[in-house]
Amino acid sequence: MRKAKPKKRIVLPDPIFGEVMVTKFVNHLMYDGKKSTAFTIFYEALDNVKTKMPNETKSALEIWKKALENITPQVEVKSRRIGGATFQVPTEIRPERKESISMKNMIIFSRKRGGKTMADKLAAEIVDAFNMQGAAFKRKEDMHRMAEANRAFAHFRF
Repeated sequence: MRKAKPKKRIVLPDPIFGEVMVTKFVNHLMYDGKKSTAFTIFYEALDNVKTKMPNETKSALEIWKKALENITPQVEVKSRRIGGATFQVPTEIRPERKESISMKNMIIFSRKRGGKTMADKLAAEIVDAFNMQGAAFKRKEDMHRMAEANRAFAHFRF
């Protein structure tokens, strides 16, 4: 590579839970630099999750973390052109990318959902992901299925 790798930026923990992961999620959720609005949506969604799952012993934050864990893919397929043919080569995903993909998927599919507010949509997606269902979980399953189907091309890894 010609240029040096850019330095990793330090993400500060969020004000309520003191978690860096929450801030990263809110950064993905944010539109037009409106971070306080994004934080409001996220915290409201966690409150909604708590009311939707009253008999759950875990806290809303733990439910959200478990939901993210459930929709985190382990492998993905990358297109690789070899001898005029394009192969879908399954590759493992590095940890930062896994986290980023799962957060983005949860947000994307929350936005596509039907519901009143973004907080309601996000809460519904969190509950679905926690229960191993919903669109974000389906996306992870599809990624794994694609990688499994193309396992024969794993020796083309780069």
